[in-house]
Amino acid sequence: MGELLRIDHVSYSYHSLECETPALSNVSLHVNEGEFLAIVGPSGCGKSTLLSLIAGLISPDTGGIYINNKDIKSSGKNIGYMLQKDHLLEWRSTLRNLTLGLEIQHKLTESSYVLINDMLATYGLITFKNAKPSELSGGMRQRAALIRTLLLEPDILLLDEPFSALDYQTRIEVSDDIWGIIRKEQKTAILITHDISEAIHTEILVICP
Repeated sequence: MGELLRIDHVSYSYHSLECETPALSNVSLHVNEGEFLAIVGPSGCGKSTLLSLIAGLISPDTGGIYINNKDIKSSGKNIGYMLQKDHLLEWRSTLRNLTLGLEIQHKLTESSYVLINDMLATYGLITFKNAKPSELSGGMRQRAALIRTLLLEPDILLLDEPFSALDYQTRIEVSDDIWGIIRKEQKTAILITHDISEAIHTEILVICP
């Protein structure tokens, strides 16, 4: 498979009235279609900043980010972003939490429910589709959050330390679940983590402060 994402000599600094704080300096990398890349490094080294740049939430000070050789702003590609917290809404059931993104984008149809129920069944949540988030385990909540993101059909999936809020044993179990789902769905994905054990099944890029 060919190159999907290219980051070309990107630098970024945070600015305040008092000072400028460099976050990334001259970073270059590429990710091929279907590849799963883990970016590993200590807190404060710029990992989450890099994801924000890829997602287009902020723009680099220098350098460029390209998808299929087009600037990320004009590529027309869909970026999915799974944050550290699952952000499931307690007043909505699992099913209605999964439909939230589609509702916001006005893409929820009758056929969407067929797909959602298939994914709930495939990933072990079908008996919990009417449950509230407080009735789900940490692993179930993360699976639900991932399915919600996948339903938006992202071309690139960004995961920002999605297991950091889980205890160690649950983190191991859930990370295996998440890797299996992403590979089954054949998604290009980038994982941010400070725990190298979460990255052992992927290509690894280490960022040092």
